Amino acid sequence: MQHRIVVLGAGYTGAAAAGRLAKRLRREDVAITLVNPEPDFVERVRLHQLAAGQDLKPRPFSEMLAGTGVELKLAKVTAVNVDRRTVTVAPAHGLGPEELEYDTLVYALGSDWNDGGVPGTAEHAHEISSRPGALRLRDRLAALDAGRPVVVVGGGLTGLEAATEIAEARPELDVALATHGALGDWLSEKGRCHLWKVVDKLGITVHEHTAVDGVEADRVTTADGRPIPAAVTVWTTGFAVHPIARATTLELTDRGQIVVDTTMRSVSHPDVYAVGDAAMAIGPHDKPLRMSCASGVPMAWQAADAIAARLAEIKIPHVSIRYFQQCISLGRNEGLIQFVTADDRAVDRAMTGRMAARYKELICKGAAWGVGKPTLGMPTRRRRVARRKTQGPARAEAAA
Repeated sequence: MQHRIVVLGAGYTGAAAAGRLAKRLRREDVAITLVNPEPDFVERVRLHQLAAGQDLKPRPFSEMLAGTGVELKLAKVTAVNVDRRTVTVAPAHGLGPEELEYDTLVYALGSDWNDGGVPGTAEHAHEISSRPGALRLRDRLAALDAGRPVVVVGGGLTGLEAATEIAEARPELDVALATHGALGDWLSEKGRCHLWKVVDKLGITVHEHTAVDGVEADRVTTADGRPIPAAVTVWTTGFAVHPIARATTLELTDRGQIVVDTTMRSVSHPDVYAVGDAAMAIGPHDKPLRMSCASGVPMAWQAADAIAARLAEIKIPHVSIRYFQQCISLGRNEGLIQFVTADDRAVDRAMTGRMAARYKELICKGAAWGVGKPTLGMPTRRRRVARRKTQGPARAEAAA
């Protein structure tokens, strides 16, 4: 009898958790199933590049997880029953629904774009939180003639990267950015100055302190009734948690995130772990971790290490989850690395220019590489202890 571990979602967090578990536990003791609707790993932090017309390197899971023993189940999750410990999936090959049983569940379904309930957004705006969304935007931008207006709504990291990437790739378009506050108001003075320098150089029109409360096919409308022409609207105001968890008996926040303890274990169901955007975890200074790859990957490491340690009946290791920097690409040739405190507040130091662009590129490559090398930074001895002590049939109750 193998202990059955099912991981839902193969983004940065789910894939990292599955790979790290495979390195911690012996194949004869556990069966790890990774459920994902696509056979390739999607680099979400690069989707603005895909939308702007660039081709991304394929990263098939068959190569990334080769030799790990992780079984990739190509399917879409349709339901989770945490009381019966089952997951219902719709296989990618089109056959009828299947039910997977688990002893331990790692919930990493992440998030999707959030239209905020703004009228017209779902019908007329584009999103870049998913590969299909980025490809649709790519096709729409490719069809635009010179001089046509593109409006990016949202001045956070995703909005800044989308606006600058599109403006650099398509300088003949009229790109504008609408942000609720001041441009880069969370950055240091050096960071804001550089951001304005790049935005001005790329010819991006910035609408500060502008709330958008309506989207139409050819414009967006601000809260004060002012229209801004938009042949294409890109909506980047935030993310919404995947809705599957709301149909379960898991303890959730008002936003639908699963409430977890410091080991990423559900506070209501001890055989469920949640990581990434799907989880509400507390970071330094008792502040909730923000939805980001920077938070999600160490959360996945912590969950995997906790599961392995509990099954091996050894002390649970502690993975430090804190922030060091915010990495922003501003096109292919410019970047901004804003250094931050452990709880994500900007400090005076920032890296800018071409060096920052190269630094961000290394971060993106490292994040994808880390999915296939999930034991980065872990002592070899601990890994051997976990493998030595996980002997015999792994019982479901061992996860408790």
